[in-house]
Amino acid sequence: MSIDVEEWFQVSNLRGSIPRDSWHEQERRVEQVLERMLLLMEKWEVKATCFILGWIAERSPELVARIAQAGHEIASHGYGHDLVYDLDPASFRIDIERSKRILEDLCGRPVLGYRAPSFSVTEWALPILRDAGFTYDSSLFPITLRHSRYGKLSLQGAGVVPTETTPDGLVEVRLSCLQVGGHALPWAGGGYFRLIPYPVFRRGVRRILRTGVPYVFYIHPWELDAEQPRIRGLSRGDRFRHYVNLEKTESRWTSLLRDFEWMPIRDLIAHEKRRGVCSLYA
Repeated sequence: MSIDVEEWFQVSNLRGSIPRDSWHEQERRVEQVLERMLLLMEKWEVKATCFILGWIAERSPELVARIAQAGHEIASHGYGHDLVYDLDPASFRIDIERSKRILEDLCGRPVLGYRAPSFSVTEWALPILRDAGFTYDSSLFPITLRHSRYGKLSLQGAGVVPTETTPDGLVEVRLSCLQVGGHALPWAGGGYFRLIPYPVFRRGVRRILRTGVPYVFYIHPWELDAEQPRIRGLSRGDRFRHYVNLEKTESRWTSLLRDFEWMPIRDLIAHEKRRGVCSLYA
């Protein structure tokens, strides 16, 4: 179970309508939503990995402490939600090191994991992550469908195994896909989770688990916030992707917490290493 901790106004779908220099003027809602999520996870005895933006951590240090005290893993989502391929390598290094430093100062332990905003991972980013002290990345969404924001990596086991050690020494933890007719369909959360009826989505998760590989899911706090401000002027596609079925997400996510057993990504990696399937390059 993983949660990408960002505010509603930092989402890539809205960046054309909400300029970066207006973020400080927007209503901040992530704390109240994440508090509900923490209570739900406590009820169903779920531990997760929380990929937190450094921008959020700087302004809500008590939120980071609350997440850590509840036993969840603290990981990095970068600092300012910039897409990786929109940065040059030097700017990317500054972004991830700034985020890592803020999070480690707040939680008092090493931050080992990273997830790129909108899964915008690039090949050149991996050695920079390793040099910055990260031990794993969870940014690869190995779908066969075309997506305007997702990045790509040239790994041997793409779409087959959930974790793989890269030539740069990082463990890559993929988001889960459902294999249907030779295609890898996105089945790990986000708009797909909100769009697909829950009984159908649950069957897909069970089908993935029956193959013997773990299932990796992600969600954002804003997806449980049906009362968030509505932005005018969005394209039809961005409006649909951002707002579809927000009012149903909390109940669906609660069902998902109840219907399956979950662990943080750090525990998944340890589990896969014990199985000997996390060392294809090591």
